[in-house]
Amino acid sequence: MSTLLLALLAGGVIGLSLGALGGGGSVLAVPALIYLLGFTPAAATTASLVIVTVTSATALAAHTRAGTVRLRGGALFAAAGLAPSVLGGTLSAGLPPALLTGAFAVVAGLAAYRMLRPSATRREESTVRTSRVALSGAGLGAVTGVLGVGGGFLAVPALVNVVRLRMRDAVGTSLLVITVNSLAALAARAGAAESLDWAVVAPFAGAAILGAWDGKRLADKVSGDTLRRIFAWVLLAVAAFMLVDAMM
Repeated sequence: MSTLLLALLAGGVIGLSLGALGGGGSVLAVPALIYLLGFTPAAATTASLVIVTVTSATALAAHTRAGTVRLRGGALFAAAGLAPSVLGGTLSAGLPPALLTGAFAVVAGLAAYRMLRPSATRREESTVRTSRVALSGAGLGAVTGVLGVGGGFLAVPALVNVVRLRMRDAVGTSLLVITVNSLAALAARAGAAESLDWAVVAPFAGAAILGAWDGKRLADKVSGDTLRRIFAWVLLAVAAFMLVDAMM
């Protein structure tokens, strides 16, 4: 199978997940870039940020029109992650490839766990502790910067439990957080982005954007719990494979 076709297929799947679930797809972008398209771990995390940024921004536009983006809680959450995201993006370049792969496997496994045990829906934001929102946002920003993932799989439950958003609004608002954090982390890696293989990254990102539109429509027709469970088991298998690879 040609590299271009692999990039298009992988991009479509990742965009579908981002559009439908508000996160998770970016966790597959890095392993797809490494194992299917031959990127190094450092290059894969940078390329993933490019893909996640443009795809999340596209999905965010659709969710904004649908009225599921809550700026009040989302803006504070995203702002708290800006500095950690930039710092993480700067530090990532100096980490050994095996460490990046192993850390990514752990985060992917956590993502699968979160999706298999979705948080209960809470009341619309009230009695929200600003310190908890800021701390959660900062932690997510650091993960985004170091590993090149949008962090929607962590943002959605945090927005439900900490910011007190309903699940549907948390999915839409997580895309705002992902877009802001990914842009900040990408800014710290501007030099690395210039050396990427754009003949692969560009069609990958294009397919992901198209997939994000389909994902939003899919979310309106199929149970979110069903989508999460299927994706979680796939992600768990990927995490196990990457962890074994990092240890070898």
